[in-house]
Amino acid sequence: MLKIQKTNGLSQLKKILIIGSGGRENSIAWALSRNESIQQIYVCPGNGGTSNFEKCICLKTKSEDEKTIISECKRLQINLVIIGPEVPLAKGLADKMRDAGLTVFGPGKEGAQLEASKGWAKDLMIENNIPTAKYWSAGSKEEALKILQKFNQPLVIKADGLAAGKGVTVCETIEQSRDAIVEVFSGKFGSAGNKIILEEKIEGPEVSIFALCDGEKLIILPPAQDHKRLLDGDNGPNTGGMGAYAPALLINQKDLNDLKELVLIPTLKGLKKKNIKYIGVIYAGLMLTSSGPKVIEFNCRFGDPECQALMPLMGKEFASVLFACAKGALENAPKLTFKTKRSACIVAASKGYPESPQKGDKIDINIESNSALQVFHAGTTVDKSNNIITSGGRVLSIVAQGESFNEAFELAYSNLKKIKFDGMHFREDIGYQVRNI
Repeated sequence: MLKIQKTNGLSQLKKILIIGSGGRENSIAWALSRNESIQQIYVCPGNGGTSNFEKCICLKTKSEDEKTIISECKRLQINLVIIGPEVPLAKGLADKMRDAGLTVFGPGKEGAQLEASKGWAKDLMIENNIPTAKYWSAGSKEEALKILQKFNQPLVIKADGLAAGKGVTVCETIEQSRDAIVEVFSGKFGSAGNKIILEEKIEGPEVSIFALCDGEKLIILPPAQDHKRLLDGDNGPNTGGMGAYAPALLINQKDLNDLKELVLIPTLKGLKKKNIKYIGVIYAGLMLTSSGPKVIEFNCRFGDPECQALMPLMGKEFASVLFACAKGALENAPKLTFKTKRSACIVAASKGYPESPQKGDKIDINIESNSALQVFHAGTTVDKSNNIITSGGRVLSIVAQGESFNEAFELAYSNLKKIKFDGMHFREDIGYQVRNI
């Protein structure tokens, strides 16, 4: 096994490729760019804000097929590939890149089932005594409606496959559960809804924890909390996420250590039992119920927008740690440090998001990223006149750090006013759980 120098771990790490185009990938690129040893960071395909950061450029290939990207990695002598989104992970891009001799941070197709199939993930939890809500699987509308009729109570309805974070309906009534079942099997989520999970409804605050894994060992990042609903007061439809903050104050370091033993280590061991060498992020979405924490979902990558809130808290060793994970040698990585600041993230979305976001509007941005304030692009592109244009539902994340959450959110919201585009929408209550603390 290749050893990495524990002093900095970067002797071989000069060029990085990040796969993806969202705010998550933009924030990762920014975090890695702060390391002086890294020469170049390519983002494929990137977005309208990629080149705003030092050493970061978009890699625009003639084709986005796997063979072309692998060929470009070899031509550019890429030392580390980081795959951001869940879809290419679920399709096995990491496997194909490893087969081609590349060093990759991100799980293979089998490991990505942790997110790509909620039923598969639920089975893994039950097999390894990981606490989660009771659930039932159904492969047809009729089967699902029979389950609902039998239990005669509102259930959470989840499309089994990948649905861009929008495949879960938390129902307040039996009628809502019935409607959600019909909607999924009517094709709302395409093939992701060929099978559904019906889950008992549990109550409590939610928190996200992240582990960086090398297949054998893991380290935990600070916890975060996101806001899924579109509107203030946690109202409106589910989205990919309208904002986040870190560290979440719902759990302390002892709680994190307990959750490592209760959830993360059993998950990694369970994957190993299936002969899966899991290299990448294990994201556990938890609900802190009156009977203890329960896993409500697993993701196989960094959360978005939690990643945007977390990246400014990472120490400069972050690049070394990802590289060590990708090499299967986490024990040789330097200790990852975290800033003690509070970090706040607010998402600015397009009109019509999440159902039918408006695109093609010019964006005016009158702020620049610095050590305490960042603008991370997501659904943006650059037109022929060099204008930044909206190209997706979640357009930008404004992220700020402070000694307190009040300070961080005040800085983020005051600078959000300096960004304008037609139909711009954002929540005004992100972080309500921790503001004024």
